[in-house]
Amino acid sequence: MFPASIRAALAADEPRITDVWEAAVRATHDFLAEDDIVFFRSFLPQIFGRLNVRVIECAGQVEGFIATNAHHVEALFVNPALHGQGLGRRLLDEVIAEAPSRPAWTTDVNEQNPRALRFYRRYGFVEIGRSELDGSGRPFPLLHLVLRA
Repeated sequence: MFPASIRAALAADEPRITDVWEAAVRATHDFLAEDDIVFFRSFLPQIFGRLNVRVIECAGQVEGFIATNAHHVEALFVNPALHGQGLGRRLLDEVIAEAPSRPAWTTDVNEQNPRALRFYRRYGFVEIGRSELDGSGRPFPLLHLVLRA
């Protein structure tokens, strides 16, 4: 693990957050077509002001972010060049420490993204349900997860 710091996201971080999101999606969401990536990218500006967004910086550069709403992880993305370095775990640790798990923490994961599912399972999340469509009504099944107490 290398030095990194976590802080609240600023509006000035939006371009880098978008870059990290897109690089991570392209590396892990091979089931998405280019039109899908463009569609989902259009929602990113809306996360500011609506969600609690934290970023993790390494050497002064944003390399990942987590967006939460109450006890639900809406998004967690890390620069794919740094996958496996513990940055995602550190982001998750940070938000859970700030708001302990009562009520339980939840998240949704694309069924076609086995790397994310493995990450959350290793952390202690378990599957509690499934939806055929994602939150935008597209045919990308979601697995609903909850963090074990």
